[in-house]
Amino acid sequence: MTLTENPLASTEATRTFDSLDPTTGDVVGTHPIHTDEEVRAAVERAREAGRWWSALSYDERDTHLSAWKGVITRRLAQLADLMHRETGKPHGDATLEASLAIDHLAWAAGNAGKVLKRRKVASGLVMANQAATVEYPPLGVVGVIGPWNYPVFTPMGSIAYALAAGNAVVFKPSEYTPGVGEWLAQTFLETVGHPVLQVVTGFGETGAALCHAGVDKVAFTGSTATGKRVMAACAETLTPVVIEAGGKDAVIVDQDADIDAAADASLWGACSNAGQTCTGVERVYVHERVYDEFVAALLEKAKGLRADDSPGSHLGPITMPKQLDVIRSHIQDALDRGGRALIGGVDAVGERFVQPTVLVDVPEDSLAVQEETFGPTVTIAKVRDMEEAIARTNATRYGLGSTVFAKEHGMEIAGRIRSGMTAVNGVITFAAIPSLPFGGVGDSGFGRIHGPDGLKEFTYPKAIARQRFKPMLALTTFTRTEKADQQLAQLITMLHGRGTTIPKGPQAPQGGLNRRRRRRG
Repeated sequence: MTLTENPLASTEATRTFDSLDPTTGDVVGTHPIHTDEEVRAAVERAREAGRWWSALSYDERDTHLSAWKGVITRRLAQLADLMHRETGKPHGDATLEASLAIDHLAWAAGNAGKVLKRRKVASGLVMANQAATVEYPPLGVVGVIGPWNYPVFTPMGSIAYALAAGNAVVFKPSEYTPGVGEWLAQTFLETVGHPVLQVVTGFGETGAALCHAGVDKVAFTGSTATGKRVMAACAETLTPVVIEAGGKDAVIVDQDADIDAAADASLWGACSNAGQTCTGVERVYVHERVYDEFVAALLEKAKGLRADDSPGSHLGPITMPKQLDVIRSHIQDALDRGGRALIGGVDAVGERFVQPTVLVDVPEDSLAVQEETFGPTVTIAKVRDMEEAIARTNATRYGLGSTVFAKEHGMEIAGRIRSGMTAVNGVITFAAIPSLPFGGVGDSGFGRIHGPDGLKEFTYPKAIARQRFKPMLALTTFTRTEKADQQLAQLITMLHGRGTTIPKGPQAPQGGLNRRRRRRG
């Protein structure tokens, strides 16, 4: 990024910065560095427009969002090209990303009413005279701070769902992809005609300004370290946050897995988008009986996979230059501690591109196993059984996504992994299903985007109790009688006094996955 002065400014010079093509270093666009005052003004514009937007019915908002969806779809090639120029990712990957975002926009718009509108809930026997309802009104203005690695799909997981829920949005895209953010806001304004979606651009200071600008919630995607700073900034005004932070996602391969499919998915999950994926594959744990077969299959598929600027390349450059040092240090640490590079290595890290690197025999406490690498690298480890695979998978502070390849026990293994999402016999498939929540645990963050949970994330639950007729027992009054107290005690005893019998002794099944395996021989 380079700082310049805007020559068109008529009064005080406006500070600007350039977004650069990471493949060539060419300037893609020049954008303003919005000040605190300008960010606050954007929030106020959004709040004013949001009053109109929130007053619309769910069907009316669906109509507007569907029209926006149509514009994005018809200009898909234009958006993909802009993403390609700002991130360096291949056009095909950019098209895939934008297409999935469109699908999520359609789901959010079409399902918001069913998830959020007022509905009846049971009032219970004690309060039988009350009609109970719950609904989910919008918060107001949501601030979205987006990442550069998936500049459309990831922020749209917050933008689309917040808008569908009735909120206005102020979006601060990454300083590496500001053009994509402006493109989204401009097409929305062209379609809807009201500035319900605003965009502000700049660096970390602009994001901090958004946290302090009076928004009603902040949705952040980025590193764990930056997520903590966002939380600290929002805590000053008690602004709630949803954090989607880093990951160190693992693949578990059982002995009965489809090895060819597992190898293909692991390689793609590790190297697609040049490895710059929060839910990308960074670790693989393979049952010892199929370890050699798996490694051989993955290496065979990796032949000819190159990261360069040729038109047919499947891998683009590393978008953020300083990440090159992180990738290099993780590989070097793994090798220094006894690991081996079957392909790639330290020399695979170039000035802009990183070639695929496959590491084996890497200690579990090394950087390449414990810390997010965010490059086209993967560690593969042999395990004696699935108990060991699960234990190693769970032995990091992250818990975003995960993958299991197994025929018989895939769902059982998936249920024991400490992560927000798991794909069974696929990779990152959960992200493409709009009805599934997306988010992590531990240092991978908290809160959810996507699905019904993602819609509710940008609302607050509103409970209403309406008296239908006078109560049989007058309880909420100072004229309550002793007889009423006795009747209440009798009613509660009748409803809840019997309880259940707690079984004595250990009841859990013995042996787990390994015992069942031994029975099979």
